[in-house]
Amino acid sequence: MFFERASARLLFLCVLPAAAALCAQTSFAPREQAGQDGKDSLLDRAIDNVKKSEADSDLYERIERVESRKNAGDANPAEVKYFRVDPMGMGLHRIALGPEGKPQDAAAYRGEVQELARTLEWATQNGRDQKEAREKYAKRKKDRLELIEATRTAFLFTWIADEPRQERMLAKYRMDPNPAYKPTSRSTSILSKIHGFVWVDKASAQLARVEADVTADISIAGFLVKVYKGSHFMQERYEVQPGVWLPSFTQYDFEGRKFIIGFGVHEKAFAAHYRRIGPPEEALPLIRAELDKPAPASGDR
Repeated sequence: MFFERASARLLFLCVLPAAAALCAQTSFAPREQAGQDGKDSLLDRAIDNVKKSEADSDLYERIERVESRKNAGDANPAEVKYFRVDPMGMGLHRIALGPEGKPQDAAAYRGEVQELARTLEWATQNGRDQKEAREKYAKRKKDRLELIEATRTAFLFTWIADEPRQERMLAKYRMDPNPAYKPTSRSTSILSKIHGFVWVDKASAQLARVEADVTADISIAGFLVKVYKGSHFMQERYEVQPGVWLPSFTQYDFEGRKFIIGFGVHEKAFAAHYRRIGPPEEALPLIRAELDKPAPASGDR
């Protein structure tokens, strides 16, 4: 099931930057234009902020609550898990938590934090293995940024309405594939099979929400995995610190097959308690200081 979940997340990560690329649609410039050349428009600033969020996601720890369901329409989750998620410079380190997002076993939790410290220490070094790992991670990040650029022509966006979300106002747009778009890679070819909606916070020019559906079967990892038409996903983002917008809720509802075996991924992930720990060089002293404190009792963090 891990590979199926990873495939669903890969598809979602391909499309999220696509939603942010609505700022490239120059047909909206007269409506939102702040400067004569349109460079300061709401939509132009949105893509810059999504790129910034890409960098911010590598600096913030969070707590996740993941609900898994057997079917998309099930009212109650079949399983609920909590994780502490820490960036480590070249990916994420997950520590399983107990109910309500608290450590269930103090000794086991401390051992996991010690492993995190060792991983961060390794990441601060400059050996060949570290260099290779950094290069691989940098390539993945570069590919995501290139995908954002590809979506400048992959989608057509139509303003629908302004909608309130609590005390803020969001601009809602419909996202449709551009029939004139020519994919340049396997990953960009996915974009022609996505339809959805995006919401942009008008005051900050931040991507606040994206919701999309798969309109035709999509092959991932060559032809090893297929995600079926009708699969759905959405994400909501909020300001976790001044100027920093990161996901608070993500939902995956994917049906497909791996080889000839069918699978379903139906998850809701809630992220909270964001804390900036920075790159490994900054995070390592924070984690070591955490280990120097008395061990928390079970149920505490």
